[in-house]
Amino acid sequence: MVNLPKDKKIILFDGVCNLCNTSVLKVIKYDRNNVFIFAALQSVKGKEIIDYLAIDVSKIDSIILYEPGVSYEIKSSAALKIMQEFKGIWSLTKVLMILPENFRNTVYDYIAKNRYKWFGKKESCMLPTPELKAKFLD
Repeated sequence: MVNLPKDKKIILFDGVCNLCNTSVLKVIKYDRNNVFIFAALQSVKGKEIIDYLAIDVSKIDSIILYEPGVSYEIKSSAALKIMQEFKGIWSLTKVLMILPENFRNTVYDYIAKNRYKWFGKKESCMLPTPELKAKFLD
């Protein structure tokens, strides 16, 4: 895997999902330490990372949090670990990690399964504004 920053955590997200796009914008807002960069699952770079990690996205229907050279997380674990990088009230999400992963992922899967119905879907992936472009992998 070439051209991935070693000092960033990469969030792979569903680029056509309105909920996911809104979540990405929230992460950018709260990422005061500039920890994260992003790639849509549907993008060339996103697909390259997925292939490298040998993840079958048709079976997990999830965001992926990838820390190059360290590990990757999916589903509820990914979401909670992302929120743990934020300060303040967000640090309380650590408590949710004590819940059994199967339970957390059942809730996550329910939301993921209904996200297009509840929040809508775009025709194509979000194009970042010029000021946000640096937060996305090409």
